[in-house]
Amino acid sequence: MPATNAQIGLGAKFGIKSGATYTAVAEVTRITPAGWSRNTVDATHLESPDGWAEFIAGLKTASDCTFDVNWIPAASDPLLAAFEAGKGDFQLTFPSGTVAMQFAGVVTEFRPGEISPEGKLSASVTIKPSGKPALVAVPAP
Repeated sequence: MPATNAQIGLGAKFGIKSGATYTAVAEVTRITPAGWSRNTVDATHLESPDGWAEFIAGLKTASDCTFDVNWIPAASDPLLAAFEAGKGDFQLTFPSGTVAMQFAGVVTEFRPGEISPEGKLSASVTIKPSGKPALVAVPAP
């Protein structure tokens, strides 16, 4: 049996495009990448074989990308700036550092977590991809 090639998530990074480069978001604690799905269109007709419904492939869509951060409030918060901009370009770099997921999207939610005497400040972010998320090779530094 061959050895596994599984990886842990330590070292993954989430970035927001600024100019020609992606600026890493500080202290990300969890990322759920965008996923891919395809709608189906009912193509059943009055002579469909044996009374079975028939479907054809519809449009593809990407599921939301979500992540959590140890939030450090600042007057010029890049996550809030992305929310206010209404759209942006984003990149999730996987732990290997050689592959990334890039996508355009809309920040639909920026939600600070509960503030308590001994709890760390946190925030959750949700981004709705617009168009196709692409897996790309990351050039060596």
